[in-house]
Amino acid sequence: MSRYRVLVMAEAANPEMVSVPLVGWSLAQALRNVADVHIVTQIRNRDAFLRAGLQEGVDFTSIDTENVARPLWKFTKLLGKGAWTAKQAITSISDAYFERLVWQRFGGEISDGQWDIVHRITPLTPTKPSYVARQCATRNVPFVLGPLNGCGPWPAGFDRERRREGEWLSYIRGAYRFLPGRNGTLRAASALLVGSRHTISEIPDNYSEKTIYLPENGIDPERFSLVAEPGANGGPLRGCFVGRMVPYKGPDMLIDAAAELLKTGHMTLDFVGDGPMLPDLRAQAKKLGVAHAIRFHGWCAHEDVQGIMAACDLLTFPSIREFGGGVVLEAMALGLPPLIVDYAGPGELVKDAWGYKVPIGPRAQIVNDLHHMLQDLASEPSGLSAKGTAAQARVATHFIWSRKAEQVARVYDWVSAKEGAAPVLLD
Repeated sequence: MSRYRVLVMAEAANPEMVSVPLVGWSLAQALRNVADVHIVTQIRNRDAFLRAGLQEGVDFTSIDTENVARPLWKFTKLLGKGAWTAKQAITSISDAYFERLVWQRFGGEISDGQWDIVHRITPLTPTKPSYVARQCATRNVPFVLGPLNGCGPWPAGFDRERRREGEWLSYIRGAYRFLPGRNGTLRAASALLVGSRHTISEIPDNYSEKTIYLPENGIDPERFSLVAEPGANGGPLRGCFVGRMVPYKGPDMLIDAAAELLKTGHMTLDFVGDGPMLPDLRAQAKKLGVAHAIRFHGWCAHEDVQGIMAACDLLTFPSIREFGGGVVLEAMALGLPPLIVDYAGPGELVKDAWGYKVPIGPRAQIVNDLHHMLQDLASEPSGLSAKGTAAQARVATHFIWSRKAEQVARVYDWVSAKEGAAPVLLD
């Protein structure tokens, strides 16, 4: 049959950014290989779309919500760094406005059958209802929602980190289940793509038959084209941490865990990223007498990060509340085995065949377990290479964007046929 005509809603989608906007852009673009896609995005992304070679009106439409979005964005800046849950709640207003304007622009076309499927990719959070989904349901047009993902609960023993992140609203985050329109959205959607096992557990059981597991992150092979050689340098174990220097990502725990190896010359660390903890981390390294063995690169351009990572033996990333874990896939794509805490997104992405995990627990336990794991790897690094090779193969078969587009295309087939069980996309 002919290719599906898919209207893709990606309010946040930008090839020149990272995190959610990059996910929105990457998946929307990849879907152009399996369907006739027209992307609807917010006007702030317009120039980046044009620079990427897309033609407005043909490949995409930009929706101007700045009269609402900009004041709300300025207000969220007053909350400072962190406060993710509160910021998501505030931006729900502009997201709802975006949906209304999308319907004003495309509602007639959708009602007339000009679009076979409507797919909302972003926002990724499962807390925000969709007006367009409910309108599509009344017109018998399949609506695909997701991939949806949200941070799992803060693990016990990390209330200090939780407060330092300004996550006061997270204590009542579960109240989103009672938001107007949420149940109507879940009921209206033809398929719910869900990016984590935790988020699946938050979907009511009566929607389980249309809930499909699909982690939201993917890899562009052109961005990650180098190949690491873990364990081959013959020198000290070289670990790297890549991400914002914030409490929940655990960079301070990593320094504590590695301190003995850093002192004795059996390990070095590369920290890539900026954030409010960076001055404290430098002071911590100096106090422990390990500053000579740590290189703080600060912020680096996205295209430069892979060179630093590929020169290392191991991604050392002890985040305790990571809903996606894109950096874990990036390391795996380079053939760099990850060492992570077995919780939330990274815990689902990493298996023993291609990485290392320590259990979630109190801070002291995590530090202790990381210490012993790093000791073992520093003394016997021979297994790093095989795990790195397996990690790279896992990404190639499941997580490059072209593969993910093929996976979503199977969902399009299913919602269009309206028969049989939902496809299983990932084991």
